[in-house]
Amino acid sequence: MNSITWIGLLAGTLTTISFFPQMLKTWKTRSTKDISLEMFLLFCSGLLLWIIYGLFMRDIPVIMTNVATFILAFPILILKLKYK
Repeated sequence: MNSITWIGLLAGTLTTISFFPQMLKTWKTRSTKDISLEMFLLFCSGLLLWIIYGLFMRDIPVIMTNVATFILAFPILILKLKYK
């Protein structure tokens, strides 16, 4: 892997990790009142489109980081729908 790929992986990793505290807080408190449903619907849709784009482009950092972020963001969306 070249240095540009490593930068992409690091950037994606940091963005992905940023969702972990929110997911834990939402899971523990079962409260989603301060989370925008519209934002999370748009965000998860965007992640799915990035994954599709990454697959077409065969771009490993785009695929890996967006899949990981989706794995953290989608449960928050589900909890938002459940605990509205």
